[in-house]
Amino acid sequence: MSKTLKQKLVAYALVLPAFLVVMLTVAYPIVSAVIQSFQDEKTGAFTLDNYAYFFTEPAQRMNILYTLFVVVATVVIALVVAYLLALYLRFVHSNIAKSIGTLYLLPRFVPAMCAVYAMITIIRDSGLINRIGLHFGMNLKLGLMYHANGMILMNLWFNIPFAAMMITAGLGAIPDSIIEAARDVGAGKFKVFTSMILPLSLKDVIIAGTFVFMTNVGSFTTPYLMGGNSPKMLGIALFDQFNKYLAYNRSAALSVIMFLLCSVSAGVYIYTNLKEKDWEQ
Repeated sequence: MSKTLKQKLVAYALVLPAFLVVMLTVAYPIVSAVIQSFQDEKTGAFTLDNYAYFFTEPAQRMNILYTLFVVVATVVIALVVAYLLALYLRFVHSNIAKSIGTLYLLPRFVPAMCAVYAMITIIRDSGLINRIGLHFGMNLKLGLMYHANGMILMNLWFNIPFAAMMITAGLGAIPDSIIEAARDVGAGKFKVFTSMILPLSLKDVIIAGTFVFMTNVGSFTTPYLMGGNSPKMLGIALFDQFNKYLAYNRSAALSVIMFLLCSVSAGVYIYTNLKEKDWEQ
């Protein structure tokens, strides 16, 4: 046996335990769920009824559309706010900017359950805002509980710091020299932004958006505590199918549907990472 072959066998042997763990804990459950999603609950025969149920039953179809609305709204608003915050942190050198740069990540370290309950005590119709309004003769009822707006607001509280962190890192990688060179040849702030800063940071914005999208498609804590009974986010719909109705085959089908939704975002992420950077072309 040659020395090269022995080295390859040793390398494969070292990798094998990790590979087996991944196959047993990740690949096997995925394959098992996909197979189960195409089986009839009673006979085990091949069927597409489990998938058809979620696209033909009005309440389930509304759950999918409702989830996409909440998730897309969260992604768009979070990216806009996070990008503006990242620009401020990157290009404004003041004590206030430094303080914000130190504090804006704090929401990422607060447990989700605690954060949601804290928000509920503030925004519910009998919460802090309402009680403050009553002292001034105003019965302020925001109507955010059990509504898409409340969940979007809570999602933004979690996702803006995360997106801002990623975008700030991307903006920090842009050399000051190219910005100064553009200004030296007479480019104004708007021109520098549209022709230099935005194109060079767009990749990081897209990557942040994909992570925010995938995180919220299967979110559970916020919809469970703040969402209404109908329509429901897909994470709650999956929980009901599995625990309340004991419809395991439909649960598997819904899991695959959620996986496919996330796969679209994952595809964008992979394409963005593989795409050559503008200044390397």
